Amino acid sequence: MRTSDGGRPVAPVTTAGEGGLTAGEAAALSVPEVLDRLGVTREGLSGGEAVRRLALHGPNAVRAHHARALRVLGRQLRNAVLILLAVTALAAFFLGDAADAVIIGVILVASVGLGFVNEYRAERAAQALHSQVRHTAVVLRDGLPAEVDVTALVPGDVVRLALGGVVPADLRLLDVNDLECDESVLTGESLPVGKSTGPVPSGTALAGLECCALMGTVVRAGRGGGVVVATGGRAEFGRIALGLGERQPETDFQAGLRRFSVLLLQVAIALTSLILVTNLLLRRPLIESLLFSLAIAVGITPQLLPAVVSTSLAAGSRRLAGLKVLVKRLVCIEDLGDMDILVTDKTGTLTEGRIDFLTALGPAGDDSDRVLLLGLLATETPEGAGGNPMDAALWRAAGPRAEQAGEYTRLGLLPFDHERRMTTAVVRTPDGDGLLVTKGAPEAVLDRCPAPPQGAAETLRARFAEGGRVVAVATRRVGANLTEPGPADERDLTLEGFLVFLDRPKQAAARSLRRLAELGITVKIATGDNPVVAEKVCADLGLTSGGTLTGEQVAALDDEALTEAAEKATIFARVSPEQKARIVRLLRGRGRAVGFLGDGVNDALALHAADVGVSVDTATDVAKDAADVVLLEKDLGVLADGVAEGRRIFANTIKYVLMGTSSNFGNMFSAAAASAVLSFLPMLPGQILLNNLLYDAGQLSIPTDRVDPEQLRAPSHWDIAFIRRFMLFFGPISSLFDFLTFAVMLGVFHAGPELFRSGWFVESLATQTLIIFVIRTRRVPFLRSRPSLPLLASALGVVAIGVALPFSPLAPALGFTAPPPAFFLALAAMTVAYLVLVELAKKAFYAFPEAGGRAVRRRGHRHRVQRRAARFSHTGPLP
Repeated sequence: MRTSDGGRPVAPVTTAGEGGLTAGEAAALSVPEVLDRLGVTREGLSGGEAVRRLALHGPNAVRAHHARALRVLGRQLRNAVLILLAVTALAAFFLGDAADAVIIGVILVASVGLGFVNEYRAERAAQALHSQVRHTAVVLRDGLPAEVDVTALVPGDVVRLALGGVVPADLRLLDVNDLECDESVLTGESLPVGKSTGPVPSGTALAGLECCALMGTVVRAGRGGGVVVATGGRAEFGRIALGLGERQPETDFQAGLRRFSVLLLQVAIALTSLILVTNLLLRRPLIESLLFSLAIAVGITPQLLPAVVSTSLAAGSRRLAGLKVLVKRLVCIEDLGDMDILVTDKTGTLTEGRIDFLTALGPAGDDSDRVLLLGLLATETPEGAGGNPMDAALWRAAGPRAEQAGEYTRLGLLPFDHERRMTTAVVRTPDGDGLLVTKGAPEAVLDRCPAPPQGAAETLRARFAEGGRVVAVATRRVGANLTEPGPADERDLTLEGFLVFLDRPKQAAARSLRRLAELGITVKIATGDNPVVAEKVCADLGLTSGGTLTGEQVAALDDEALTEAAEKATIFARVSPEQKARIVRLLRGRGRAVGFLGDGVNDALALHAADVGVSVDTATDVAKDAADVVLLEKDLGVLADGVAEGRRIFANTIKYVLMGTSSNFGNMFSAAAASAVLSFLPMLPGQILLNNLLYDAGQLSIPTDRVDPEQLRAPSHWDIAFIRRFMLFFGPISSLFDFLTFAVMLGVFHAGPELFRSGWFVESLATQTLIIFVIRTRRVPFLRSRPSLPLLASALGVVAIGVALPFSPLAPALGFTAPPPAFFLALAAMTVAYLVLVELAKKAFYAFPEAGGRAVRRRGHRHRVQRRAARFSHTGPLP
């Protein structure tokens, strides 16, 4: 099949005016004037000139994601309690208490350093993830189409735009073919804007720049081409993005951490104030009392919680990358694990995603070579190159019909869009007549055929029942002067027949669906395909259907009725992009955590609307940009791996939170009580901080821990009320054994201040460290749930260090003295008794549903602008 335009030679490229233009400036100029200002022709830049301009202008990126050591260190230092403690220690140093001040300073530096190292590693992991999520654009280089990374675009590049693409830079349009762009990200206008090539008056508002395609907007219909006038931060989208700063929206996971921090702050303020007032009433020195109170505040706070969370997420991201799952932000891992409903498309997930052409049929079901020929004439690109999979399959099976199609000359094309669901071509036949050929969704094509032949409906039903994908083909004779067909020309058609394709069900899909069911995830299918075909595929894979809703039925239901119907239905067939997004929003409104998996431009709205949007590396740019998670392989099994990993990370984070709050609260409460009745401080400030540092360092191996299978079967959420109950239930048990230690040290060993502090330091470190083995599981520890080897080694190692410190050369400087051997016998007995009592208490605590049940809460909706702002910091310019 020939096209009506021919190729052109590459023109030489000049470099005048290569500084670029704003979109507003370019819109006011004619096409020749813009090309002249940019020093380029319609054939684009040469490869060498593009490299030179890239060095001059820099990458086409709004903001690159780089791990910055100073920024991470700043976050570690922005802790009001730590700053106050450091200032107080400095004051103590100048007032003569140099030893304690130096010890506290060293411990603070070690604590900050440990947190910095782990968080910086997490930042490096995030940077590595960003480098793997790439976007490309088709440009003319040396006069030939080439696919380049969008970050390599420069002013003067000539870019081709196609349906579903995200505009990669600000472009002055050179040619358009029914091109429409969704510019809502910039203008707020919900309807697509038609594009043209004529200049507009100078000073026209952004929404009126019809001759420009702006960075970040989406091609909703047609196709076109334009020359890059502005890139990166100089583009309109880039300027807005940079103006909004780098703050990203808070996820549910981060909100839970924030609420937890508020809880700890409240407890710390109450205890610290009480201790300070008590010590001052007992007429103890002000600096000593203040240091002790601040050390208690630090001690009750899990200082390394950010490091533990970062370590968990960074390690999880590396494991997920190995499982072919990329997350755009580390905190999205928890959102992935939170999912309990997955709405997915059918093609490539339940099916192989490889379209094979089966046969061409006449309306009555008879074989028809003519229908195959007509189908070839209506493909969007010659020979199917770069076109949709059905067009490519058609050309692969064309045989001798391909040569026959070459005898026709294409005069014009109306590309496919998701509203019409058709493609229309106008061709000149070998006889010189004009012929309009339309192919598309059978329902849409038949609506434009006034009198469909008898038997057509029955043929269609039979093919759908077999699971085939069917495309209808119709024609109409037209004049040879029609070169730009429009939707109004798709009328009075004559049905020629059907093209039948097959996308076979994936053999592994049934197993993946079972895995998702085991994870407590309900799978629903949203497809543009026929409902009968969708039901056949689901039945073949063993997915029990709760019913099917068509696009027409969805449109007829109000929100309340659709919510009820959507909860029960499994298949949504022939649904539009807006309907997909509406279904996702309504399911979320019921408090469900909804994931959406899609890879086309028609999936972008639903990806934005979902709690977690999932796309694939081969998806359209707009789908990848709308997604939070990108799969390197379109496989539900890969997604199931990602969900399980997200839940495992959250489960391990909660382990640290629960053991930290309960044991820290108990120990600090014991210290507060002891300081009120003893004639000396029960533990020096430096000893409290050292205890906390050792304990926290031992917990950095929690991210490696095993997770019981039942913890992965349903999502868990932050529940601050549950954490508070856990702290108040298990904290007093820790305090009970602290008080028992006090009694042993004073009544049995008649301990003075140094021996008392040494004994309690060892006991408190041993009990609060070893309690992880009980807290980490609801099962019987070791017998029915074994910890990971790193966790076991780190916990025992920390206890060994605590026992050894009073005997070490550092003991005098730290205020320790060696306890007698009999103390360690008592310590062993008390530690075992403590762990057994906590295990029994754990059984009682989880026996009450309100204590041990999962948090069920209504999830908040993410704001659309915030979701898009979250992507501003990604490598590349796309929204």
